[in-house]
Amino acid sequence: MATRRVRARVEVASDRGVFMISVAAELADMHPQTLRMYEARGLIEPKRSPKGTRLYSHKDVERLRRIQEMTAELGMNLAGVERVFELEDKLQAMERKLRAFEKRAAELKSEVERLEQVRRELRAEIVPYVKGGAIVRHADLKRFTVRVQRPDAQAPRPDDQAHRPDDEAQRPSA
Repeated sequence: MATRRVRARVEVASDRGVFMISVAAELADMHPQTLRMYEARGLIEPKRSPKGTRLYSHKDVERLRRIQEMTAELGMNLAGVERVFELEDKLQAMERKLRAFEKRAAELKSEVERLEQVRRELRAEIVPYVKGGAIVRHADLKRFTVRVQRPDAQAPRPDDQAHRPDDEAQRPSA
């Protein structure tokens, strides 16, 4: 009875270095020396094996193909390609920041809504105290609000008399 081998499909992360320079150069349709030159200019950064062999990933090969397209088809020089990659990196960083700001804005909006709800609940529970124990309608609260003095304003002098309404004025009419 013959045993049948089953081939397992192996998924490789797109940024894992798996191709040696000769294979990567062939996949990108370039000479291996061109890959070394691109690495020296900082356009590509292949991984290294423990013994120092360059290992190119699928992303590296795609980047090599983009470089080839920009230089051969679009007529860009390598300085232009470097600038395009710099700008793309900046754009991605700004997009990440924007997403973080949008997330934080949503969190803050949610917190403001929660605090507004708490304020409404507390406002319904607070009953203002008026000398003599009279109950004050919500519409009459404006007369009883305390004005807080700003720190930069002059403090009242001890000889100044504060205006206080008499007890009858504080009691709402029945």
